[in-house]
Amino acid sequence: MMILPKNTALILIDVQNYFDDPAHGKRNNMNAEENMSLLLNAWRKKGMPVIHIQHISNPSLPHYPGRDIKEIVAPMEGEPVIVKSVNSAFIGTNLENYLRSSEIDTFVIVGLTTDHCVSTTTRMGGNLGFTPYIVSDATATFERVGFDRKLYSAEEIHTLNLVSLHQEFATVVDTAQVLRYMGTGSSSLSKPEA
Repeated sequence: MMILPKNTALILIDVQNYFDDPAHGKRNNMNAEENMSLLLNAWRKKGMPVIHIQHISNPSLPHYPGRDIKEIVAPMEGEPVIVKSVNSAFIGTNLENYLRSSEIDTFVIVGLTTDHCVSTTTRMGGNLGFTPYIVSDATATFERVGFDRKLYSAEEIHTLNLVSLHQEFATVVDTAQVLRYMGTGSSSLSKPEA
């Protein structure tokens, strides 16, 4: 068991207007952004590090509103925004250097989407030796047709991705657990097994 260190970072991945487009299909965890906001406010209140990740596939294209981070979790002055162009927030960015230079070895991940950028960043963070936590009800994804032409619900995709991450690359927790245990010293979260 371990207590979340006081310098644990909250990493918000791709919480962007783009994902409000109905063309993505049905989504799970419709209150995920509200949970992200609860966590973000708690982090800010305690003065703990917050990192926003923004996906821009092609920075040379003109700006469009879909790229913008949603207002509910919009960055405040002084909070870093790291721009990535691929699924992992560690590829082609200074995220790893920022975490190491800030002596941050534990982070809590929230954002969109569970099976793409959230999962990829979580896996890579675990492989790089960080201690990631992923918040099940502050992440979400969309339904998808598989290679077998079967339609998989957003909840199926979300759950199976969390199952594959838990105790292998990260520890899966929920918003209530994090809020209850962050930096209080009174309770603890389970550390991923080696």
